[in-house]
Amino acid sequence: MHSRFESAFAQLPAALQESLAPWLADAHFPAMLSASQVEEVKRHSGLDDEALAFALLPLAAACAQTDISHFNVGAVARGLSGALYFGANMEFTGVAMQQTVHAEQSAITHAWMRGESGLCAITVNYTPCGHCRQFMNELNSGLTLRINLPGRAPSKLGDYLPDAFGPRDLDIKTLIFDAEDHAFALKGEALGDAAIKAANRSHAPYSQSPSGVALQTHDRQIFTGSYAENAAFNPSLPPLQAALNLLSLNGYGWRDIQRASLAEKAQANIVQWDATVATLRAIGCDAVERIELA
Repeated sequence: MHSRFESAFAQLPAALQESLAPWLADAHFPAMLSASQVEEVKRHSGLDDEALAFALLPLAAACAQTDISHFNVGAVARGLSGALYFGANMEFTGVAMQQTVHAEQSAITHAWMRGESGLCAITVNYTPCGHCRQFMNELNSGLTLRINLPGRAPSKLGDYLPDAFGPRDLDIKTLIFDAEDHAFALKGEALGDAAIKAANRSHAPYSQSPSGVALQTHDRQIFTGSYAENAAFNPSLPPLQAALNLLSLNGYGWRDIQRASLAEKAQANIVQWDATVATLRAIGCDAVERIELA
């Protein structure tokens, strides 16, 4: 078991510990439960969907990277498939605060990068901030997304974001979790092609500046991230953060990153290169390549 889970795991009910132990034994447990695993855990523990998500929050929060705030937030997103995806806040020492990833963004992007087609609910251990409420309004679930918080009755995003402004106000038809393919051609190298594939999936209807990042670890695992734009602009999530999120949730550290690739248009309205290089260098990776999308 990865050391980050040990304290939280020890506090879980015995039946839940017994159910989860075989999967958490993997040091690179992917911080998610497939639909079939969820059903198995529910049968063994006696928990329903909502109760299970709440019970898993301490494990999700244990994934947080909070060197600045030391305040861990956990989130569990439930996909339309029935799978559960952990998320946690991530902070990066030595770079701009805007590079921070919020727990809700983490869980949502985790599910998106895993190929989910949508979310039906998200469970969080603290009330979502305005930044996250706006980010969630970019999803294809829209204002109907169910939000579960400890000690409160379940509500919908629309209850937390009244008089909302979002992509539908700008006549944007394709939303995060909808299938997208920008059809940029691959070039034949594994890491670079992974970045291009991530760019092809990216959601950039406002700037028309798709981009993707691929990270390769020392054991040659590749983690990718797609750019996720937002109607309010500032809650947009850069592709590097999406890739770092997936890598971290899989139990890898920043020092495990061997090299990185960014794929983006050369003359884009939004350019990710400078921020990507600065953040990677701050966490210890200098081997970064840029691939021009054409």
